[in-house]
Amino acid sequence: MLFVLSAPSGSGKTTIARGVLSQYPDLRFSVSATTRPRRPNETEGKDYFFLTHDEFERRIADGDLVEWEEIYGNMYGTLRSEIDRVLTEHGHLLFDIDVKGALSLKEMYPDDAVLIFIRPPGLHILRERLERRGTDDPAVIDRRMERAAWELEQIPRFDHVVLNDDLSHSIPEVIRLIGIYMNGSKQQQ
Repeated sequence: MLFVLSAPSGSGKTTIARGVLSQYPDLRFSVSATTRPRRPNETEGKDYFFLTHDEFERRIADGDLVEWEEIYGNMYGTLRSEIDRVLTEHGHLLFDIDVKGALSLKEMYPDDAVLIFIRPPGLHILRERLERRGTDDPAVIDRRMERAAWELEQIPRFDHVVLNDDLSHSIPEVIRLIGIYMNGSKQQQ
């Protein structure tokens, strides 16, 4: 199974993903590729595969990415080799990707992808979270907010929606949803 957490930037999907992974040792995290600069606390191959713009373009041309997109001047995508490796070795994969990427994965893996939308409690709270994070300048935050409106319109295309107004509720809810699918797939085997 491919479990896909998706949401507007700043909605808490990465924090929720970490909570889910702590509860499911058999679940592996899909590491995305990006051209954006590495942040001080990030590790190559753990947080992202950091590629040059030219290398990313070559990977697109070679068909190495199952989904990709340019967001705020940086490229992001999922390497086909990473999905194949993890599915072969472990069987279940957790994604923390943007909404467009999630919808692309569902198109490519319609029977295996479970899309979970992490909904922020409101756009004003989302903006506050982005500002508190301190990683983007005001112009980037404005662009993220414009994109968030479109992303929220995509909610009906997702299998599940979890409101993230309190991590003590949202993390257990995502864990519960994934558990239903993981237990179901074990029963089918």
